[in-house]
Amino acid sequence: MRSLPLSPLLLCCLWIAAAAQSTSPPQQKSAAIPSLAVEVQGGKNLPLTVADLAKLPRKEVKAKDRDGKEATYSGVELLEILLAAGAIFGKEFRGVLLGNFVLVEAADGYKAVFAAAELDTGFTDRSVILADTKDGKLLPETHGPWQLIVPDDKKHGRWVRKVPAVRLKSAR
Repeated sequence: MRSLPLSPLLLCCLWIAAAAQSTSPPQQKSAAIPSLAVEVQGGKNLPLTVADLAKLPRKEVKAKDRDGKEATYSGVELLEILLAAGAIFGKEFRGVLLGNFVLVEAADGYKAVFAAAELDTGFTDRSVILADTKDGKLLPETHGPWQLIVPDDKKHGRWVRKVPAVRLKSAR
C-alpha cells in the first residue's frame, strides 16, 4: 500500500484543533439539581427539590451506622414528606388506608418497604428520616444527596442510599 502525503492545509487544521483543545478551559460538568419524586394516593406526584425539603421541619436522630459507630443524622421525617405531597395520615388514617405501604427507591434500583402505619404518629413513636447530613456534614456522594435512616431497625437493610423516589401505594 502506498501512503499519501498529508496536504499542508490538512496539517494546519489538525494543528489548530490540537492547539485549541490544549488552551481551552476545562469544561465544568453541570451538576443536576437533585429532586425527590414523591407519589401519593390517587397518583398525585410532587417533585421536591433541596429548597422544598429545606422548608419542611428538620429532625435529628442518633443511630449507629453500618460500621457500628454512633452518628447524628439530620433531615426530614418521611411522614412530613408524604404529608407535604398530600398523603392522608393522622385522624383520617384508618380503614382501608391501613393497607397502604411506602416504597422507597434507590438510584440503583434497590427498594425497601414500610407499612404506612409504621410512620403514622397515631401508631408509633418511630422516626424515619430522609437524611442529608451526618454529624453536621453533607452525606458523601456514595450515600446522598439523601439516605433513609431507620434508627430502631436492627439491620440496615432499609437504610436506602441515594433516594430519588418515595411512593405511597395501596395494597388493594
